[in-house]
This record gives sequence, structure tokens and C-alpha cells, in this order.
Amino acid sequence: MFLEVRAVASPLARSTTQQTRVGLIVPRHRQTAVARNRVKRRLRELSRIRLLPLDLMADVVIRIRPEAYRASFPDLASDFDRAVLQLNRWHDGTREAASQSSSTPIQPKASDK
Repeated sequence: MFLEVRAVASPLARSTTQQTRVGLIVPRHRQTAVARNRVKRRLRELSRIRLLPLDLMADVVIRIRPEAYRASFPDLASDFDRAVLQLNRWHDGTREAASQSSSTPIQPKASDK
């Protein structure tokens, strides 16, 4: 596993017209600037192709682990796909919870009658 992925969705902090935002955290891990920039370019491309079209309405933060510097592009892509599947499950779960809470009428308490 080369990546740690976190997502935050707050209806109060985001308008419905904004797209998914992706942030990359690429620590030094005793690597050169060239190696860090290579990993950032790869992750930006994967985000552009595989994450942004999903329109998750969330802010996604991707933090790399030290092993990501030695990973090939296909290895990073497979780990990225795993993270995208988890984000999809999370997004579907939050959408279901939101639709259930808005469609469920609030029952009056017995003491209110």
C-alpha cells in the first residue's frame, strides 16, 4: 500500500457547484526534489483521469508513504484504484444516509401530544 487517502464532505463548507478537490501530501522521506516531483506528477495524472470524473463532492487528501517513491506507475495506479473504490463506497454510504434522513418524517414524542 503506497497511499493514504482521506475524504471530507461537509454540506456547510461546500456549495453544490464546486467540483471535487484533491490535495497531495508528498513528504521528503529523504528523497530528492526530482523524485518528489515525479510522484506528484503521477498522482496528479491519476487524480485527473480516475478521481475527478466521479464528482464525489468531497475534498480528498492523498498522502504518500515512503514506498511510493520506489513504485512503478502501474503499481501506483492499482493502489489508487483501490482507494477510489473505497471512496466510492464511502460516497454511496453518505448519499444513502442523507436521502434516508431527509425522507424519514419526524414522529412527535408521546409527551408532545
